[in-house]
Amino acid sequence: MSFKRIAFNTIIPLLFLLGCKENTEKKISKEPKIELAQDSMDTVEIIPQDKEIDAEEFKLDEENSIQFFFDYQKDLKENKVKLTTSMGSFTVQLYDNVPYHKANFVFLTRQGYFDGTQFHRIVKNFIIQGGNADDDVTAGKRRKLGRYLLPPDTRKGYKHHRGTLSMPSSEINNPHKLASPYEFFIVVTKPGSYHLDGGFTPFGKVIQGMDVVDKINAVEVGKGDWPQQNVYIEKAEVIQ
Repeated sequence: MSFKRIAFNTIIPLLFLLGCKENTEKKISKEPKIELAQDSMDTVEIIPQDKEIDAEEFKLDEENSIQFFFDYQKDLKENKVKLTTSMGSFTVQLYDNVPYHKANFVFLTRQGYFDGTQFHRIVKNFIIQGGNADDDVTAGKRRKLGRYLLPPDTRKGYKHHRGTLSMPSSEINNPHKLASPYEFFIVVTKPGSYHLDGGFTPFGKVIQGMDVVDKINAVEVGKGDWPQQNVYIEKAEVIQ
């Protein structure tokens, strides 16, 4: 057999094999990549379908939170919460006909979420905003309870009078003004801040200790309206 004949018989199979490999690689490269979105509050955990989830592992999310609070508020008679802060205490009364926001606030109070959080945003003669803190403990509480938002409920006739308890909207991808459930603000403006009506959900009012709210609002603040003196919610408790 000639050299040319041997070379031809050797090269052709090699070219065929290389072509097959290239086609295989092209097919593999077309497979979509699966990426899991993450945020600063929580990480994604994949749970096998055959794994039984204990009641202790229950977390609120976008799919189960509305039904959960619908059921939670059915037999909920209590509508007052006392907040003891590092600057004194005050009491809020929650509106019965704003059921999801009322149930959420009572539930978080009973879970001890607000204990140890701060009034982290203070705007002079406007509002004090609480329910957050820049520590691992608060972030851990949120991860344990779950990640969810609440629908607005702005058509019950309540306005943002002075002393009104209302809920801020989440600022992330939120065209429908869904409420951030872990925070709240109290209006300090006299007689009120009515430009907020329709955009935020009033769900209660201060009925005792408004002087403490004013005292908190008088704290010196720095950049971003963060108070230079930490103002803690030492204890939140549901009362009769």
